[in-house]
This record gives sequence, structure tokens and C-alpha cells, in this order.
Amino acid sequence: MQCGMKIRREGAAPTGETLVYHQAFILSEEWVMHVGMCSIFQNPQQHTSDREVYQRDVALAELAEPLGFESVWTVEHHFTDYTMCPDPVQFLTYMAGRTRHVRLGSMVIVLPWHDPLRAAEQISMLDHLSNGRMILGLGRGAGRVEFDAFRQDMGDSRQRFVESAECVLSALETGVCEYQGQFVQQPLAAIRPKPFQSFRGRTYAAAVSPESIEIMARLGVGLLVVPQKPWEQVEREVTAYNEVFERLHGARPPAPLIAGWTLCMKNRAEAEDMARRYIGGYWETVLEHYRFHEDHLKGQRGYEYYGSFANKIQKGGVDAAVDYFMSLQVWGTPEMCYETIISNADRIGAEGYIGVFSYAGMPWEMAEQSMRLFAREVMPGLQARRINGVMSWAA
Repeated sequence: MQCGMKIRREGAAPTGETLVYHQAFILSEEWVMHVGMCSIFQNPQQHTSDREVYQRDVALAELAEPLGFESVWTVEHHFTDYTMCPDPVQFLTYMAGRTRHVRLGSMVIVLPWHDPLRAAEQISMLDHLSNGRMILGLGRGAGRVEFDAFRQDMGDSRQRFVESAECVLSALETGVCEYQGQFVQQPLAAIRPKPFQSFRGRTYAAAVSPESIEIMARLGVGLLVVPQKPWEQVEREVTAYNEVFERLHGARPPAPLIAGWTLCMKNRAEAEDMARRYIGGYWETVLEHYRFHEDHLKGQRGYEYYGSFANKIQKGGVDAAVDYFMSLQVWGTPEMCYETIISNADRIGAEGYIGVFSYAGMPWEMAEQSMRLFAREVMPGLQARRINGVMSWAA
């Protein structure tokens, strides 16, 4: 599969063409690394109004295209300060109207919380409105506070996810939605507007537990890697995913994408101090939302991995867990940020990086400065990096 983003390296721009990317002048075409950004709308301890969080994080997302980022993403969460984006498709539809070129990614749509027929309709509609710019990310969720409020048993989430994903992905390929399962019973219904292009190759899923890795390979979707565990373990799981995918589908899987909490500053010592405060602070919001450090997921069907995760946190302590999470993310000087992204991408064959720049109550000015510095001094090097081109949607 021939994929990746094409850039122009030297010479004159084509007449009438608006150049979006920094390096946009070429004589020859090649495939290069994709770089995006993600807005997550955090308001920890309600340190300000939800209204101000939205104004500021939307403003950062609107900077993405002018700065040369190639995609804008958001997440789905409900009911708490952790992140306040209950409808990623709605936000991405707004961004479709505010942009011309950037791709629009969901990180992720949590399928057990949605009617799969409605989800397929909304995804198809966004793809039409954006002229085919959507990157579809799917997941099953792990927040008990969310499952409880949606009146769902977490023990059913894996099977709900599989059935919903099969239903939605089939509908997006065929234009009709029909499914009979344990949790999803959908009579035949047409998706209108009918999907006008395939979502194969531009659908990803967040997979944290080893069991989910094999499920995603069977579904034929790519991996969206959010660093939370040792890279050596991630490498093994991606290798296993690749083997299952190729055996079942007879083709190479889409290249993984890596998301990461990002802080880019000129001064290394200041960057480390601020990373400890804000990237570490973000992990504290994770623990507050998911309660990973408590016992409630031990013995929970479908969340066995998270139960063992709790054991590790309880053994090492919350402070050690915060330090460990910080060590997995992207922070430091521009040179440090570049090296960390390349090192992590090389481990698993990733061909895209999605940076989160505003989180944990970080001052807006700091988030914007970090994002601008990253765009100016890190992103050009990433976008000049040649890749294998296993991302058809980025072409």
C-alpha cells in the first residue's frame, strides 16, 4: 500500500496553490512523517470556567493549520474535569468549517457509549462536510464513572465494543447498517449521506490491554499508541499485532500513530521543571478520573490488565507512577523533543505523531509558546523524515 504525506522540497510552488507546510517546495515526491495536534479540554479542580477552557483550547486548535500541523484531534470523555469533550464528532465538524486542509481525528469515539447506527451516520456526515478529511479513532473506555452514568456494566464493554465496531465499520464500507449480536441488534437501515470513500487504512483504535491488541488486528484497524507502559512491552505487542493482521488480512497493517503529552521549551532545566509540574499533573488527573491506583478494577471482567496496573502503582507509589509517566512523554528542548519522538517511532514503526500541548491547568500562554516552538523547530525535522508510507489517508 503506497501511502504517506507528499511534500514539495525545492523550486517554485504550483500556480494558485496555497502552501500549508513549511517545506512546501519540491522537485521530487517522497513520503514523510505526519504531525498533528490534539485538544483535550481539561479543567482540573475547575481552576477556571469551562467556557474559558473551550475558548483557549479551540484557539490552539485553530492555530494548527497556520502553523503547519497536518491534523487536529480530540478525545471523548464525560462528566468530570478530566476532559470535557463529550462529542468528538461535533468538535471536529466545527473544525472542518474552520480549516481547509488539516485532517480531523477522533482519539477516540468510545463505541460502547453510542448507538452504532447513529455513530455511523455522524461519521459519514462529517466525512462529507470535510471533503473526506476524517481519521476515525475508536475505543472501548475504562472510566467507571462514565460507564455508571451511562448505566452500563463495564464487564460487557469488550463485547459491546467488538459488536459496535463490526457494525459501524461494515456500515461505512457498504452504506447500510445491519447487525445481530448479543448487545447490538440492528435491522437493515441505509446510511445517508452514503459514505463516499473507504475508511480502510484510516481507522485506528486505542489498545492498552494485550487482549485488545489482537481484537484490533482482527478488526483490520491500525493502532493509536498513547504511551502508558514500557516501550519494550509496546514493541512486543505491536509485533504480535502485525503478525495477526498480516495473517488474517494478507497485507501490511497501517503504520501506528503515537500520541504524546508535549512540552517544548528553549531551556532544558525550565522544561524539566514545567514537565514535572504539568505532564506529571496530567497523570494525577488520570488517576483521579480512572482511579487506576485503587482496587475497583481488580477482578473486573475485561479489565484484568488494569487490575495488575493497580498493583504496580500501589507497590511503587503514586509519585513513582507520575515520574514514570513523565519519562514516557515528549518534553525538553526542541532537540530533546525531536530525539524522543524519533526514538519512540523507530521502536514500533510509527509514521505519525500527535502532540497534546494544553493540559493540567497549564497557563494558556505557555501552551501556545510550546506549540509554536515545536512547530518552528521540531516539526520541520519530523516532516523531512522519510518513512515507509503505510498511511494511505495522509497522501
